[in-house]
Amino acid sequence: MAQIVELTAEPRSGTGKGAARQIRFGSRVPAVIYGHGRGTQSLTLDAFALSQALKDVEWASALIQLTIGGKTVRALIREIQRHPVRPDILHLDFYEIRADERVRLKLPVHLVGTPEGVRNQGGVLDQVAREIEIEVLPEHIPDRLDVDVTNLTMGHSLHVRDITIANAQILTSGDLTIATIVAPRTEEVAAPTAEAVAEVAEPELIRKPREEAEGEEGEAEAPPKG
Repeated sequence: MAQIVELTAEPRSGTGKGAARQIRFGSRVPAVIYGHGRGTQSLTLDAFALSQALKDVEWASALIQLTIGGKTVRALIREIQRHPVRPDILHLDFYEIRADERVRLKLPVHLVGTPEGVRNQGGVLDQVAREIEIEVLPEHIPDRLDVDVTNLTMGHSLHVRDITIANAQILTSGDLTIATIVAPRTEEVAAPTAEAVAEVAEPELIRKPREEAEGEEGEAEAPPKG
């Protein structure tokens, strides 16, 4: 089952970058909620309470019990904007859902186990896909998708078509690779060029320049005259 997170929000009237900046200065986070024919409604949430509530939570698949002005609705978090350097949450998008209507969401993929190709064949596990999209009723939203890779061997891959999720329809293409076992990468060494090989194979010939040799011959002592 999906994790259930309880949050409290307050309606807000100001919009735009300036208003959002003032909200953040007041230790609150701007947000919006939309869906099911309601116009987009602007909200604010307490920054500290929000951070604590979402700590260690798979927010993409979490079921949010969102209280707005005393009324509680169910929602999913569609997007979280974070500060590029700090972990601060800058903005959230909520999508209101109904208990009897199927929703689409992206489910995090977690690999479980140590593959055979890693244990006994010297391979490396490469996770290609980290989430898949599903359609499901809210009551059947899984917390996350655990995929067992224990039997995966060298050169083989696990695809979306190899898994099933109870009470959910998988929308991601079945051909998408989830994980594969590959050979460890080795540093490539460039092959020596023909010139380099020739330089090594041929010993250096040490001899005097022609001019120097001729000079030495000219300096030899002349034979005595008879």
